[in-house]
Amino acid sequence: MSIKIHSLGYIGVECTDPTRWADYGTRVLGMMDVSDTLNIEGGEQVYLKMDDRPYRIVVEKSDEDRYGFSGWEVAGPEAFNDALRVLEDSGVDFERCSPELIATRRVQDLVRFADPEGNQHEIYWGPVSDFAQFASPVGIKKFITGEQGFGHVVMPAPTFDKTVAFYKDVMGFGLSDLMKVRFTEDPNEPEKRLYFMHCNERHHSLALFESPMPSGCVHVMVEVDSVDEVGRAMDRMKAAGVQLTGTLGRHANDHMVSFYMATPSGFMLEYGAEGRTIEDWDNYSAFQSTVNSFWGHDFSVGQG
Repeated sequence: MSIKIHSLGYIGVECTDPTRWADYGTRVLGMMDVSDTLNIEGGEQVYLKMDDRPYRIVVEKSDEDRYGFSGWEVAGPEAFNDALRVLEDSGVDFERCSPELIATRRVQDLVRFADPEGNQHEIYWGPVSDFAQFASPVGIKKFITGEQGFGHVVMPAPTFDKTVAFYKDVMGFGLSDLMKVRFTEDPNEPEKRLYFMHCNERHHSLALFESPMPSGCVHVMVEVDSVDEVGRAMDRMKAAGVQLTGTLGRHANDHMVSFYMATPSGFMLEYGAEGRTIEDWDNYSAFQSTVNSFWGHDFSVGQG
């Protein structure tokens, strides 16, 4: 038995100056800053809203800039209790969160734990929402969320086999596809594995990369409803002086048309549209791709 994850519900980000995310999230990403509404008792968090949920990104003040945690939603109290039993039976140490933190996250119940690499996770059920309308400050009509959740996250997994087994056997993710990559043309460089994994119809909500990452994350992805919105985001990125880290392209595995840029917390953000969905995973065949993209996605622009 494994946990039945519904979707990636939210992400947590650490930043020495959370106001940088407020500016980046609104002016570049096109999300709503709802911090004034959601902060409890003078909190310094920045909350970014992208649909009818109260928020999808929470930014917490920290001594360093890095990825914080992934918040995984389950369908309800029964699924939540089943998740706790799976964690217990699998020997995973987890923390039952305080009523104060549960109230801050705006959910019914919440636990925290780490995967074998130390990547931090939360599992929760029952988001509290007033279903306030999303109104992008830059005119974005919608982000693709709903049953597919926030988007996806790519996590470091140097102890690869152990970490993949954890996500498959404990967290219940299925394999979508895989790659084996090198950073140079040297054939003696060890290949690094990259596994893409799913928990709903989105091609992947999680990917695991066989390499350490000082920022705690390779990248996160958000999806909009048209390629035109991707282009407008590129214009906003340039106008705001944000670094481009990967040129426009279409991925070979999930078919996403996207570009990559830096975030205020040291990891990258992929901004895309036209992502692939799989309605019936039982009739899907996982594969290994030898190319990252059909075209584009030059990551050399982010080096040096």
